[in-house]
Amino acid sequence: MSTYFEDLVFEKQDFTGQLFKAGDYEGCRFINCDLSKAALSYTNFIDCRFENCNLSSAAIIKTSFQDTGFSSCKMLGMHFEDANTFLFTPAFRDCVLTLCSFYGVNMKHAAFTNCILHEADFADAVCTGVVFDNCDFLHAKFENTRLDQSDLRTSFNYSIDPERNLIKKARFSFPAAAGLLDRYAIIIDGIT
Repeated sequence: MSTYFEDLVFEKQDFTGQLFKAGDYEGCRFINCDLSKAALSYTNFIDCRFENCNLSSAAIIKTSFQDTGFSSCKMLGMHFEDANTFLFTPAFRDCVLTLCSFYGVNMKHAAFTNCILHEADFADAVCTGVVFDNCDFLHAKFENTRLDQSDLRTSFNYSIDPERNLIKKARFSFPAAAGLLDRYAIIIDGIT
């Protein structure tokens, strides 16, 4: 029997390395909580909000994130490919997602705003139509990634090989679009 939590507020709670009470969380808010290395597996988060939380290295096997928002969260090394990606609709704002893996994840309905995605793995991910607003992709991996119709106009530090990724009708802006030519090791004057 699944445990159900609705419209609860969890504030300044420390779940570090602990087994989180699995179940369905709907309309709940997590504020200033430490969930680093917590076992969040087999949990459903529906219309929940995480604000100023640390979720670094949290285990999210079969965890569901439906209409769930993350604001100013630290989420280092999370493996979203382990999550339940059915109805995967997270929104990330002002989050640090360094070393996160989105390998093979269908993220058509995800949103990223002002996020740090250093060394994140987007290999085989479906990012069709995703808006990456002001995101830093330093050393992020894009390989066989579907970026068609995505919007990276305000993002930067990406290196995307057009021959190894689908970028049809994706939107880029200068000078960051030079990252589409990295594989050719050419020098483009006028870019600082």
